[in-house]
Amino acid sequence: MNVLSGFDDTIAAIATPPGIGAIGVIRLSGKTAIPVADAIFKGKKLEAQPSHTVHFGHIIAPEDGSLIDEVVVTLFKSPKSYTGEDVVEISGHGSSYILQRILEAAITAGARLAKAGEYTQRAFLNGKLDLTQAEAVADLIAADSQAQQQAALQQLRGGFSGDLEKLREQLINFAALIELELDFSDEDVEFADREQFRILISNLKSQISNLLHSFRLGNVIKNGVSVAIIGKPNAGKSTLLNALLNEERAIVSDIAGTTRDTIEETLNINGVLFRLIDTAGIREHTADQIESIGIERSRKNAEKASLILHLVDVTDPDTSVIEWLKPFAGKTIDVLNKTDQVSGSKSQISNRKSQISISAKKNTGIEALKQLMYERAVGETIHTENTIVTNARHFDALSRMMESLEAIEAGMRAGLTGDLLSIDIRRTLHYLGEITGQVEVDRDILGTIFGKFCIGK
Repeated sequence: MNVLSGFDDTIAAIATPPGIGAIGVIRLSGKTAIPVADAIFKGKKLEAQPSHTVHFGHIIAPEDGSLIDEVVVTLFKSPKSYTGEDVVEISGHGSSYILQRILEAAITAGARLAKAGEYTQRAFLNGKLDLTQAEAVADLIAADSQAQQQAALQQLRGGFSGDLEKLREQLINFAALIELELDFSDEDVEFADREQFRILISNLKSQISNLLHSFRLGNVIKNGVSVAIIGKPNAGKSTLLNALLNEERAIVSDIAGTTRDTIEETLNINGVLFRLIDTAGIREHTADQIESIGIERSRKNAEKASLILHLVDVTDPDTSVIEWLKPFAGKTIDVLNKTDQVSGSKSQISNRKSQISISAKKNTGIEALKQLMYERAVGETIHTENTIVTNARHFDALSRMMESLEAIEAGMRAGLTGDLLSIDIRRTLHYLGEITGQVEVDRDILGTIFGKFCIGK
């Protein structure tokens, strides 16, 4: 893949997180990365050293030769580097001041400050990664659960790309036969067996349908599950939050309306992140303006949440469902709390589709609740060795591929000629290529994708 104009200079950035640490890394990449490093590195001449070697020395200020730091330099020569260009990584002491001085020295010597994601963008443009793998790098950096890490690694290793390449090869092979027919249109011959093509399109639709179906799970893996804890005052919402987190995160009191604002925390269940939102108690009428605002926020959180834990105090004579929660029954778990204070028969409420009994105070039933939350939100065991679509851009392109395949099927039923069928085939291939970057991708789209990265990656 050809490098676009504007990506032939040398860039530099601090590649490690901000703050004080034992070691920090400055990364340089580009045609003059090694000469720039040689201009500020006092030690062996890097230009004369083989690739993939490590060298000890000192960084000096190019303007006056003063000593900045004692460092180790790692050398990666093109094309055997992350970006496909010459890359130099300078490992110095982790002082923010020192790292900034080294970066300034590199810029003075001829590099420029890298933009967010520019190293990975260069890797993509130089054919070291396809676009799905480049996006997986950002997902891997952002991963804060096992499921996110495994899904990103599977995509980075080329699992998704491999599946798409198989689809592409099958379509291209048949498209070639269709195009061949056009060259012999005057002779009225068919090189492409239409029945085999119908079978191929049916198989492709099935495979794409599976990928589209995986997006629900992929979205859960990538973004986590938002869970709103909803209930009347003193139902035990804050106690439940503390029990789920196994720590005293929320203030617990017998005074109704203690929780005025929402409290958000994260919980990891089987490698999936659940974002718990403890909301203000819901009651139909209140004269307290602050409490009213809190209740309104509870309603909005319930609307946006992927899952609702409707907490019911079984010791309260009124165990009716909050009226405005009824439309959300499909994503609601009724959690019957304080069951340790009543007999078994009183701890059951009729006409509940999804119900579990717990005692948040006594910490009983909490693990069973976590498992039920996982089953409702995820619905299946996560097999990250399978391809799981986690990216909305990929989902959109796959959806348009499905539409094109359906158009091909409709065209075949209508008896369209090969030249008309080839239009939809090319459209399908275009959408597929948009995912991996095998077709020209709009610069604005690339800017959006790589703009999400940190500077230095």
